[in-house]
Amino acid sequence: MKLIECPRDAMQGLAHFVPTALKIDYLNALLQIGFDTLDFGSFVSHRAVPQLRDTVEVLAGLDWSGTATKLLAVVANQRGAEDALRHPAIQYVGFPLSVSETFQQRNTHKSIAQAFQDVRSIQNQCKEAGRALVVYLSMGFGNPYGDPYSPALVGEMTAQLVDLGVNIIAPSDTVGSATPEAISALFRHLIPAFPQIEFGAHLHASPGQAPDKIRSAVGAGVQRIDGALRGFGGCPMATDQLTGNLPTEEIIQTLIEEGIGLSLNQNALQDAMRLSTDVFRA
Repeated sequence: MKLIECPRDAMQGLAHFVPTALKIDYLNALLQIGFDTLDFGSFVSHRAVPQLRDTVEVLAGLDWSGTATKLLAVVANQRGAEDALRHPAIQYVGFPLSVSETFQQRNTHKSIAQAFQDVRSIQNQCKEAGRALVVYLSMGFGNPYGDPYSPALVGEMTAQLVDLGVNIIAPSDTVGSATPEAISALFRHLIPAFPQIEFGAHLHASPGQAPDKIRSAVGAGVQRIDGALRGFGGCPMATDQLTGNLPTEEIIQTLIEEGIGLSLNQNALQDAMRLSTDVFRA
């Protein structure tokens, strides 16, 4: 099981700016826990996401000693991908492709068709640079806008991504509305149809909902789950009220209860939990 820690997603909607030095301390603590991947920053417009305007400075302060965790940075266009790929430490580039036309426009100011062109170009950029592209299928479990949605539609978009050479695809419950039944239905549709693809689950949840959602994803065969310590975060482009990420500590506990072994540094986890209270202060 691959655990993906997403402090970038957790921090991007904060009203207060987290000082660069504190970001670096927090990320360095997270790097020692044993996560597969750390979604640490983004190369997007500073006007759109001012909280992450210091991504390059943060990257320069990270300590790689004693960690096998890989770095992921999110981009919204080809220019952002070029900027991210200039940094050899970044092994994954994440791109949000929406199942909802309304949200694609709201998030990247492009149509789905235009966003697919970006995916094609970014996939080529990543391939040339020896990195991997992770495509997040935003509104992957439905949307609040009345736009068309079905598991079959997600399957059609997945097939197009496969044709472009994308190997990691993470349907995202952007507004936290997916039920455990919907999560299970989508992944039971996708995973058998595309056995060569590494599917991730990027889920959001209100308090108390996370364990059932995690069990549904794991039961359907998902081997890659995104979370954020204490369940902070959410997508500020989606709704006016954020719905938090899956709390990483609840993911860990649920996986243990399901008999899935994890190799994590518990002391480092507690250090990161303590730092998180400073990062995500009210």
